[in-house]
Amino acid sequence: MDTDREGARVPFTEPARLWSVDEANQRLDDLRELLPQLRAWVVRLRKVHDEIHRLSAFWGREVDASDHPDRALKRRLDAEWRDLSHRLEEKVDALRDEGIEVKDLESGLIDFYALRDNEVVFLCWQRGEDEVAFFHTLDGGYTTRRSLTEGRHRTPTRSHRGA
Repeated sequence: MDTDREGARVPFTEPARLWSVDEANQRLDDLRELLPQLRAWVVRLRKVHDEIHRLSAFWGREVDASDHPDRALKRRLDAEWRDLSHRLEEKVDALRDEGIEVKDLESGLIDFYALRDNEVVFLCWQRGEDEVAFFHTLDGGYTTRRSLTEGRHRTPTRSHRGA
């Protein structure tokens, strides 16, 4: 079993591929470009959600009436929500199809499925790191990641929550 970013156990699914450290490092330039775009979409989704919630809380179901002055705004926000959600889901699913797991967009935490000592593990990378230098077991997580070179537990120098 794997864990999500809150530590809840989720079932393991067979990865699309296993990455070497070199292959994962080669993919980082693309991810460094993609992650800010995905984060921007999440920020916009939050704003759209808040605005839809504000309209619904103030007007209730009336906002959907054909003659309501805010109906067009709500419909535009609903459409933007659907579009952004779809695009975000598509991009994250495409990464997952490559054997790349987006663990936390806020901190830019990414895992690549890999094989280490005959065990499927995650190569672990976070925005701000120069290269993939850590790994953890599938049922571990960020706090259990270990250096690829040292092979022993190493405490990360910064937290993935506020990065």
